[in-house]
Amino acid sequence: MEFLGMTPFIILIMLVLWECALIGYTFSLAGNAADVGARKGSGAEYGAGAACRAGALKDLPDAWRDGARIRCDGSSSRLYETTVRLKVPVLVPGLFDLDTQIKGRAGSPKEDQRW
Repeated sequence: MEFLGMTPFIILIMLVLWECALIGYTFSLAGNAADVGARKGSGAEYGAGAACRAGALKDLPDAWRDGARIRCDGSSSRLYETTVRLKVPVLVPGLFDLDTQIKGRAGSPKEDQRW
């Protein structure tokens, strides 16, 4: 009887822990996407912005790709910078919405295209 009374609380705690795991995974994905985008943009001879964006989106799962905002900036003379903002997906849509965005930033030295 006591176990049946505690079951909803156990399920709620498991949902909260899973959402915390999604937040941590989003941090990892944002940093990796920014890093890949910066490396692709710094090495592109033409169309650095498109290469940066394609590189940042390449490995993102669909749940994170839809709300991804990517900013590629090659205006610095020596560093190509990328900022990726990802929205944390919600395990149970409609139950609660965190509306949290995680930001990942990375930079990569520009490659010299002269041979």
